[in-house]
Amino acid sequence: MVLIMLTPGRQNKFIDCQQAKVCTAVLLVMDVKTRSNSTLELLECTYHSLEFTHEWLQNLQYRDYRPIFTTQDEWMIVKYVMEVLRPFQYWTMWKSMRHTVTLHQIITLYNNMFDHMDGVM
Repeated sequence: MVLIMLTPGRQNKFIDCQQAKVCTAVLLVMDVKTRSNSTLELLECTYHSLEFTHEWLQNLQYRDYRPIFTTQDEWMIVKYVMEVLRPFQYWTMWKSMRHTVTLHQIITLYNNMFDHMDGVM
């Protein structure tokens, strides 16, 4: 959403859409630390700002950008991708936080991953 972040005025109007609706205003994240979970983080951030982005685009000043807004069908796909990726984020974070040998847990971990993929297919 470079269009929103391009100027401070646009960014402020995006934040104004959120007043009295959320405790802390959200901003779109342009990038995150590069790692396997960055895709999920960007999708979740974008998904949580969906309502405010839609409201921001209702402003006549930004009507030219409406055609690039994601459709409901595309948001359903984004939700599905997040559902698929979320457990993998947990497993990769869990493995990376261990400071001991985890080789004995590999079979269980892979079985969990395959069970998850069978469940979401």
